[in-house]
Amino acid sequence: MKTPLIISLTLLLAACATGETQVETKVEAAQPKQIEESRAVAKTLATQLGGKLKESINQNGPAQSISVCKEIAPQIAADLSKQTGSQVSRVGTRARNAKTGVPNAWQAQALASFSERMKNGEKADAMEFSEVVTDASGKHLHYAKAIAIQPVCLTCHGPAETIAEGVKARLSTDYPLDQATGYKEGELRGAVVITRPL
Repeated sequence: MKTPLIISLTLLLAACATGETQVETKVEAAQPKQIEESRAVAKTLATQLGGKLKESINQNGPAQSISVCKEIAPQIAADLSKQTGSQVSRVGTRARNAKTGVPNAWQAQALASFSERMKNGEKADAMEFSEVVTDASGKHLHYAKAIAIQPVCLTCHGPAETIAEGVKARLSTDYPLDQATGYKEGELRGAVVITRPL
């Protein structure tokens, strides 16, 4: 049985851990320089990944090139994260890789914003999302750059009936829980997402 002193200390610690130490979440607009720097990182990822993917498709064919998005894309993102001090990755509107492609809360908000803006006629290629958030974990920049389905993307992400059998077989092996097919050209595929501590 706990003594009154232990109970009092437990209650005091619980009160300190809740009321006084909570930090209210504050969201503000990102500065133009922060957006520009993040935009450059997102562009670097897209350019490097696109180059590697086209090179692999030309040399190895589509089925063998699935490894570019599976293995090389995360490595490019990890390298950029290390170089910039940010967390750089990609998320999708429908997950191909449940370990790396599922959006967290702010990323889902960005994707929802992109979807709504597309309904109003905006093109995915031009869309960005940015905010600066201060909360209990500190102050962070959140940035997302929309990824639209390009013709080459349809090779692995298009309607099931248009995907080659060899590609389907490889996707089935590498991504047994794949949900990322059935897209059309120009549709929102996901986003390059960046979180940077400030």
